[in-house]
Amino acid sequence: MTMEPKQFRTLFISDIHLGSKAAKTDFLLDFLRHHEAETIVLVGDIVDGWRLKRNWYWPQGCNDVVQKLLRKARKGTRIIYIPGNHDEFLRSFPGVHFGGIEVAERIIHEAADGRRYLVLHGDEFDVVVRNIRLLAYLGDWAYDAAIAINVVLAAVRRRLNLPYWSFSAWAKLQVKQAVNFIGEFQKVVAEEARRNHVDGVICGHIHHAVMEDIEGIAYINTGDWVESCTAVVEHMDGHFELISWQKTSESATVTTLPKGPQAVAGMQAA
Repeated sequence: MTMEPKQFRTLFISDIHLGSKAAKTDFLLDFLRHHEAETIVLVGDIVDGWRLKRNWYWPQGCNDVVQKLLRKARKGTRIIYIPGNHDEFLRSFPGVHFGGIEVAERIIHEAADGRRYLVLHGDEFDVVVRNIRLLAYLGDWAYDAAIAINVVLAAVRRRLNLPYWSFSAWAKLQVKQAVNFIGEFQKVVAEEARRNHVDGVICGHIHHAVMEDIEGIAYINTGDWVESCTAVVEHMDGHFELISWQKTSESATVTTLPKGPQAVAGMQAA
């Protein structure tokens, strides 16, 4: 029996990395089939320009994702594209529409309950990407290698009837934790929201899906579609949920951010 798609006010997705062999386009297409929204905000790194420059890779799944989004735009969904560092070539086109998809550097999103959220990719607060560009590229190559290791490990674990475990996510998290990167990133982004006099911030970039309160600012990170397959949805009453999508709706898991300025709901991407 075909399931009717769930209806939301707003859908936030980031870090798809189309053009990367690690992009889970099949998971994302399944998610988009099951979810409709009045507005979809693409929060950066939708296309992986860095990898495409090194080695062109654009399978049918990438085309399918683009066509799916364009069809939604034609049917009346407002789609806003906020470029990240991997698709920074689009930052030269603020206010321009591509097939019904509008480009913006950042936006202030007003939720149905009146709360306001700064929405941006977040790479401008990553000191590595901002100040040491060569190191950022080297890190990107290392991440590619870690993803390749994932494929081998996943095959071995399947033979041993063990659950999926991501080496790249583990390795990246260990390095980030060693320099307290994630915590510092979250604090700096939350402070940017405070400077903009808003109630919260919605971002991507660090592939670490979470919703939590940081000194009165609602910090929401959408995660990615490389490993965790996560997105954030806003319901019609203005409350948010962080959804981890495991290919089918029956196995999706949901973490809810309660309403209220001091609400805290944390979730670490698998």
